[in-house]
Amino acid sequence: MELLLGIFTAFGLSASAGLNAYIPLLVVGVIAHYFPQTLNLATPFDLLANPWILILLGVLVIIEMIADKVPAVNHINDLIQTIIRPVAGAIAFAASANVITDVNPVLALACGLLVAGSVHTVKAAAVRPAITATTGGVGNVPVSIAEDIFATVASVLAILLPLIAGTLAIILIVLLIWWWLGRVQKSQSA
Repeated sequence: MELLLGIFTAFGLSASAGLNAYIPLLVVGVIAHYFPQTLNLATPFDLLANPWILILLGVLVIIEMIADKVPAVNHINDLIQTIIRPVAGAIAFAASANVITDVNPVLALACGLLVAGSVHTVKAAAVRPAITATTGGVGNVPVSIAEDIFATVASVLAILLPLIAGTLAIILIVLLIWWWLGRVQKSQSA
């Protein structure tokens, strides 16, 4: 059961990183720093709990949140985040999987990269352009706020209640892929 919970934690955190790269890393760092009995990170991931890294992650969270809410800048931010979010997902997955399980670090990094990359791709290539097109850009800010809230809640739940967070992450990924495939199919038939 402990192995399953560790894997759900890892998937939940990496899925969150697909929405906002720095929120899950900050959540992991804060919990590991202030509640090491809950989350004790192995080397080299214990650097996430360093106070200077926490400050840096806090600044990066603020920058990404602001950039994601400014029209036109949000699309540039998504382009830049195409590299950063999967890497953050890989780090979050590997850091959390290494706490409870003995998952090979390369496998953990690859899983995190794929999960965060998939969530980010669906968000940046399908969901956000559709929202921009259908709302004239007005819907981007509320959706961005919802993504930040979801990424934060999912990250906390992934650590504290991993079974729920893992299930939510899997449902989110399946729904996003299903929605995206429906859009692709609809555009091909038009």
